[in-house]
Amino acid sequence: MPLFAESRSGAASFEVVYRTIDVDGVQVFYREAGAVDAPVLLLLHGYANSSHYFRQLMPRLADKFRLIAPDMPSFGFTVVPEARNYDYSFAGLSNTIKAFVDALGLKKFGLYVFDYGAPVGFNLALSYPERVTAIISQNGNAYEEGLGEGPWRPVRALWKDPSETNRNAIRERFTFDGVRAAYLHGVSNPSLVAPEAYWLDTAILARPGNDKIQIDLKYDYRNNVARYPLYQEYFRKYKPTALAIWGKNDPFFIPPGAEAYRRDIPNAKVQLLDTGHFALETNLEDIVKAIRQVPLKA
Repeated sequence: MPLFAESRSGAASFEVVYRTIDVDGVQVFYREAGAVDAPVLLLLHGYANSSHYFRQLMPRLADKFRLIAPDMPSFGFTVVPEARNYDYSFAGLSNTIKAFVDALGLKKFGLYVFDYGAPVGFNLALSYPERVTAIISQNGNAYEEGLGEGPWRPVRALWKDPSETNRNAIRERFTFDGVRAAYLHGVSNPSLVAPEAYWLDTAILARPGNDKIQIDLKYDYRNNVARYPLYQEYFRKYKPTALAIWGKNDPFFIPPGAEAYRRDIPNAKVQLLDTGHFALETNLEDIVKAIRQVPLKA
């Protein structure tokens, strides 16, 4: 199926297609849309979602970009064979996405990073600084001041003491109520949030053994915070075109994390939206408009 086609009327039509590719011993599921010779925008999702998060964004930008959205291991429809003995850490996720980028032959790409996708994307930028054409950070943090105090308290307790008690304290976030609450927090009109989003996330989190994996990733997030200075050094050295577009009511990654990008990338554009963590669910048009103004080159 072509990624770009002309309809009988001559108007361009753009379809999202669904593919898998074997890389790093993992069967990576990904969504793709747009002309193959258009500037590439690599979309990296967060917790607890998957490439499904970009389901509405991709058709809206496929006339201008080639959009590629993989599911990271333990999320979405990516399959990790048990025999792979996968390292469920952010280093492991980053290695898989790096292998994915290499397998697709992506020599230049912009990054749209969200939540967990931020450290994975920034690790990729550290490996391939010459390939990154722009960074769009949607509630994708790289600064300690961007960590909201309340939601991170049990996670910080886990970092200090990975006891079973502290691990169990995290499990509430994997329930239907926990996932749904994260989608609706800070949203003025909850009817804009499609219920299939949090239902799908909850179903995937409920797969056997996934709760342990997700707690391991929460514990490992401390290593992302330790790497924040490396990301900031990259920003200062390469000064990529940057857009920090943020749901300002997000309790996990708060607005100071967006504003901080200007400290290292003075020309970074910062835009705060009156919504929560999963901003694409409620403010799609604002984000589409902002991304269209970002200069990306093929």
